[in-house]
Amino acid sequence: MKVTVIGTGYVGLVTGACLAEEGNHVFCLDIDSTKIALLNTGGIPIFEPGLEPIVKSNRAAGRLVFSTDAGAAVAHGEVVFIAVGTPPDEDGSADLRHVLAAARSIGRHMNDYRVIVDKSTVPVGTADKVREAIAGELAARGRKIEFSVASNPEFLKEGAAVADFMRPDRIVIGAEDERAIGILRHLYAPFQRNHERLIVMGVRSAELTKYAANAMLATRISFMNELANLAEVLDADIDDVRRGIGSDTRIGYHFLYPGAGYGGSCFPKDLKALQKTAADAGRPLRLLASVEDINDAQKHVLFGKIRARFGADLKGRCFALWGLAFKPNTDDMREAPSLALIGELLAAGATVRAYDPAAAGEAGRRLAGEARVTIVGSAPEALEGADALAIVTEWREFRSPDFESIRTRLRNPVIFDGRNLYEPAFVARHGIEYYPIGRRAGGEAAARA
Repeated sequence: MKVTVIGTGYVGLVTGACLAEEGNHVFCLDIDSTKIALLNTGGIPIFEPGLEPIVKSNRAAGRLVFSTDAGAAVAHGEVVFIAVGTPPDEDGSADLRHVLAAARSIGRHMNDYRVIVDKSTVPVGTADKVREAIAGELAARGRKIEFSVASNPEFLKEGAAVADFMRPDRIVIGAEDERAIGILRHLYAPFQRNHERLIVMGVRSAELTKYAANAMLATRISFMNELANLAEVLDADIDDVRRGIGSDTRIGYHFLYPGAGYGGSCFPKDLKALQKTAADAGRPLRLLASVEDINDAQKHVLFGKIRARFGADLKGRCFALWGLAFKPNTDDMREAPSLALIGELLAAGATVRAYDPAAAGEAGRRLAGEARVTIVGSAPEALEGADALAIVTEWREFRSPDFESIRTRLRNPVIFDGRNLYEPAFVARHGIEYYPIGRRAGGEAAARA
């Protein structure tokens, strides 16, 4: 099938590459000529495991094309995905300028039936606006061309997006006409060969489903973070609690890990957009306001532990940070807890030596000009000259470190673990003070408590 994808950001590039991998001929359009030039020379503008090989192989096979030519893009695909950014506006709502600009471009160039699919995360009612924008352009041209507008929200996890697309647990299609549903069912047939994964519903229900999913996941994270802070006060172990409640099949184990707070481009933005939609509809979502407040506060918990151990004045102190991206297997630092921690450490007078397996380049851009932050090339290098170690992102390479090396490299053998990677008693046996989230402190930290 011939498919067009408008937007070569995270969602658009993964969608285009994975559809091409299944034999479709995909035309990816973007107005950013620099990005298109990079893609056409074999580069990848984002870090995502497994994406680069399928982009290169499908481009070499002629199934994946990158261009800035809007006319050629709309002429190419019977299905046209809109996968452009929807950044938050000043009032928290999703900014639909890029979505509607893409819709108008489709209307200006469309000459045959098309299924226009909203792949971007958009508020309820956006499909109606897309339909109106396309119809307006067709009317201006004096053309009457049939088209359908559908919603097909993405459920891709950064760091596992290719696997999520190729082996989805569900494919949500919001559409009102059978022709569009049939075309999209055919497009997604290769991704559901062993059992039916397609869930067909109304367009507005599909638009709400995406926001509801992210809101639910964010709620679970904030709930566990709130409970972890209580567990510390009550001298309980949040990991025991997690296993105790996760074993209930009505709850399950997913997204029950406390930590330093969530970040990224999705949860923070989508919760704000959903709350704005709800407020405009006269049905404010009070729970989600609390979820946000809890998360904002959780990003400061790790610094609170550092301040309690070393005092409020950190001048002359240096701290090693392991992890800068908001989660492992990505270089995305948007709303990352590491940024909050670095800001507080610098404000208290400290210096920082930080390492991340993928986000060094992004960190360099975000922290450019900050002389007291040094981005280093390895986890051991970050420890050199540091008073203590703070773990902010749960990369696999941090899970089984050389604790003896950590103890000898640090000026003070102290670990502040924002992701609960280790067993407190095990760390304590290596002579290291250990401060996790919602668990009993280990080593001398336990004696201090």
